[in-house]
Amino acid sequence: MWFDYSVIWAAIIAFAVLAYVVLDGFDLGVGILFPFFPERRDRDVMTNSIAPVWDGNETWLVLGGGGLMAVFPVAYATILPALYGPIIAMLLALIFRGVAFEFRWRTHATSRFWDRAFCLGSIVAAFTQGIAVGALVQGITVEDRAFAGGTWDWLSPFSLTTGVAVLVGYTLLGATWLNLKTSGDLQAKAHKLALWSCAAMFVLIGVISIWTPFIHEIYFERWFSWPTAFFSALVPALLLICGYALWHGLKTDKHLQPFLAALGLFLLSFTGLGISFYPYIVPGALTIQEASAPTESLTFLLVGAAVLIPTILAYTGYAYWVFRGKIDPEEGYH
Repeated sequence: MWFDYSVIWAAIIAFAVLAYVVLDGFDLGVGILFPFFPERRDRDVMTNSIAPVWDGNETWLVLGGGGLMAVFPVAYATILPALYGPIIAMLLALIFRGVAFEFRWRTHATSRFWDRAFCLGSIVAAFTQGIAVGALVQGITVEDRAFAGGTWDWLSPFSLTTGVAVLVGYTLLGATWLNLKTSGDLQAKAHKLALWSCAAMFVLIGVISIWTPFIHEIYFERWFSWPTAFFSALVPALLLICGYALWHGLKTDKHLQPFLAALGLFLLSFTGLGISFYPYIVPGALTIQEASAPTESLTFLLVGAAVLIPTILAYTGYAYWVFRGKIDPEEGYH
């Protein structure tokens, strides 16, 4: 066979995870920013800006998690026990956040409580996602194709740092989204928050980038050996270009450019992660081929994915097109 089904599926799952991060990231960011906008009217506009799309954004999380279980069962059975803590916390936070999103509209007497719940759910979900990524990067103890580590292996200074980085990154996405979709005082405040979160994001990217090669010899070799060193050097250069586009867009009062540049930062960071991991799906323990299901299963599932993914892309694109433009503070989308 001239192509490898397991690599194709690894690319599909990576795409699903990236789509979730960039799409659900900004609506989590909107919730994280709630404390900076204490007025009920501002918060109504903020939630209205994400109301048409936020449920659909989480489709990609289901596709990524379900695809991992079906296509890479060994990796799923290895990664999940290692990350039970942050994953369970993330799922509970997403559920709590979803309930709060709906309840805040239905009751005025306890709306403050549900606003806090929405904010807390967004913060916990973002932070635990970053912890999970950091724990995966630092490595999982595997023996005989099964998790052999401890319950708290995921908790480390590096994973906590990546948790903060994702939290700040989602804040940046949320601020640039509000800068794009709102107007007036709310947009002006979101613009300032985007500037601060942009600076913090680059500091954290720098810290993690310097730290990562020294976590595992695989990363050091991948980053500093030819020919992968070329791609490892290209990613930081592109990050600087994106960072300049983001900063310039904010300084010149552009609205779309900063949001697209912030998405570009996540895309490039994710690409750097992929360069560091390949060909492993569990770094240093399991390769993509070793963890994949039988070829027959991959082929069967690929037929379904060929129908499902374009369908999701089509209705997602249509939703964003229909609800394009600025939010009307008086009417909104809700």
